[in-house]
Amino acid sequence: MSEMSVTRELFDQVMVPNYAPASMIPVRGLGARVWDQEHREYIDFAGGIAVSCLGHCHPVLVGALREQSEKLWHVSNVLTNEPALRLASKMVAATFADKAYFCNSGAEANEAAFKLARRYALEHFGEHKSQIIAFNQGFHGRTFFTVTVGGQAVYSDGFGPKPSAIDHVDYNDLSALEAIMSDNTCAVVMEPLQGEGGIISPDVEYIKAVRALCDKYNALLIFDEVQTGVGRTGALYAYMELGVAPDILTSAKSLGGGFPIGAMLTTSAIAASLKPGTHGSTYGGNPLACAVAEAAFDTVNTSAVLNGVKEREAWYREGLAAINDKYQCFSEVRGKGLLLGAVLNKQYQGQAKAFLDAALEEQLMVLVAGANVVRFAPSLVISQEDVTEGLARFERAVAKVVQG
Repeated sequence: MSEMSVTRELFDQVMVPNYAPASMIPVRGLGARVWDQEHREYIDFAGGIAVSCLGHCHPVLVGALREQSEKLWHVSNVLTNEPALRLASKMVAATFADKAYFCNSGAEANEAAFKLARRYALEHFGEHKSQIIAFNQGFHGRTFFTVTVGGQAVYSDGFGPKPSAIDHVDYNDLSALEAIMSDNTCAVVMEPLQGEGGIISPDVEYIKAVRALCDKYNALLIFDEVQTGVGRTGALYAYMELGVAPDILTSAKSLGGGFPIGAMLTTSAIAASLKPGTHGSTYGGNPLACAVAEAAFDTVNTSAVLNGVKEREAWYREGLAAINDKYQCFSEVRGKGLLLGAVLNKQYQGQAKAFLDAALEEQLMVLVAGANVVRFAPSLVISQEDVTEGLARFERAVAKVVQG
């Protein structure tokens, strides 16, 4: 098929209609810039939804991929491999965890975490201990189990009977959580900064109280750090600046810098419940993914990059404040590090997609988090020049929306 015939119309002919992608098709990226089929240049403030933590075609990642691609791509889990063992060693050395499990996505990492929590509770406490508590507007993936744990019925309704013993309460509402927890609770699942739900940070006292409640009821605390992990908030993992550690942590998105990989981290005592044969993944821990993830992890896990995230957050906050001084459309900018949400004020309720569309017309890629939040999740190493130019494009987009 010649390049000319690959058009946006082809999507409608050959792809299942669960997505409605933009009219432009990106074909090349470098750093925080992307080019489409017509050679138009875009600035990327979306990062593939917080995935491209080092931008596009970062030389360290390209080098790791190229080197490993000529050695070994895949072996079954009847065997182990060097990149997986190196990556696991580095992840447990850098975190609370003792053990790692690899898979291909955030949903799979959460699926493993939830299955492990149920298995652990069953083995140690009995069948009554099966309740999983999660949070309204939370997001944990699209498998049937993870989408049910996620707190957005719009994603989980319409597929028949759901997995049971899953309950939801509001984020940051301690009394609601206290009212529903008991000795039947096997796990509390939370994002240490709600992403899809609107970029909501947890109250520090609240997160400590959640940890204490889990300890009181022998429930496992699971942190879904799929979006917040690997430098996104300015810490290697968000839990590190919250004063609490989870029992199980899930990671994906930025972990591979654009190459699909997921990981579940936990302690030795809890990990023991996943004995041989209890869970698995054909591609999980494959050498190609682990080699790229190791390179991404090593690059991000430095004081230079992590401190740089906080520096870049300030660039965004200053730039967005200046835009808002002129156009008065945002009530606040929420979030931490380079996971930021500009919250639309009452006048612009429900119009986040209009801002995204206008930005794309100005050759800038942004995201939304619900109908009322414009989300930014750029490369952790984006240059000041690219941030400045991108915000100038965003200002033109804002002007278009505000002026109707």
